Amino acid sequence: MNSDVADVPVLAGMLTAALLVAGAAITLIGTLGLLRLRTFYQRVHAPTLGTTFGTACIALASIIYFSTLGTRPVLHEILIVIFVTVTTPITLMILVRAALFRDTSEGGGPFPGAGQDER
Repeated sequence: MNSDVADVPVLAGMLTAALLVAGAAITLIGTLGLLRLRTFYQRVHAPTLGTTFGTACIALASIIYFSTLGTRPVLHEILIVIFVTVTTPITLMILVRAALFRDTSEGGGPFPGAGQDER
């Protein structure tokens, strides 16, 4: 298989570049949400979405690029998207439940931050 960039059609190259930039931007927005949001329960949500959607865009770009270079469709990136899509929300739920258990065992009540001023 020749992996020269000149062999990629222009439309496939533009679509690949657009998907890579979109995936990187979505992941960056999720990371900024992690930094900007105030409480743990707010912070945990933004990177989860950024990881899932960013990975999907980047994997789709990889599928398009390497399928146009080869003679057959390249689909093993779909497994990556499936694993990330399944494991990321499960990790989110485990982290939130652990934090909620910690907050309730320390006497914070079932809804952390309910009486606090959150701008």
